[in-house]
Amino acid sequence: MNVLVVGCGRLGTRLALILDEHGHDVAVIDSNPDTFRNLSENFSGITVAGMPMDMKVLKSAGAENCDAMAVVTPDDNLNITISQIARRFFGVENVVARISDPAREKVFKSLGLKTVCPTKLAGDAIFTALTQPLDPKNISFETATATFHCRAVDRAHVGVPVSTVPMDKGETIFGILHIDGVMELYSQAYRTLLAEGDKVIFAKVID
Repeated sequence: MNVLVVGCGRLGTRLALILDEHGHDVAVIDSNPDTFRNLSENFSGITVAGMPMDMKVLKSAGAENCDAMAVVTPDDNLNITISQIARRFFGVENVVARISDPAREKVFKSLGLKTVCPTKLAGDAIFTALTQPLDPKNISFETATATFHCRAVDRAHVGVPVSTVPMDKGETIFGILHIDGVMELYSQAYRTLLAEGDKVIFAKVID
């Protein structure tokens, strides 16, 4: 896949390197050519220095023929503008924009734009790390992310159906991790009783 990454800060650098390691053809644009030093010596993609909003710069980086574009500069307004240019003038359908302001991210998402909000993702991850004793696991599907975490069964719920355990808002029961390491997927068709040492796995969409 031909992917154009706009912005070569910490996020853009990491994304470009991951894409490159997975065999994609990557081009990176940044207005400051010094940022390209962040890319490893093994990076096989191309770099283009120039203003990302400049149509000539976008063309020279392959915007006309790319399959996807990630717009990840630190400027929300710039990211939205470039995303619109990519879709309207270059016909790139798969465009994902970084939006740091959660309020703006919600608005742009409602307009059909693919967005990722690092502020919201970090906030949710820190909240979970503070309030849940076991490490959560996140899985992303396109721009949607679900988090999975475990909570140990307290004595009050030993011997009762798993469906009766308390849940936070937006959570659903995913399964049960038994003390012997066997995981049982949750189904409303079965009245699984909890045992001492069990852990309940909860799932929640966080973005």
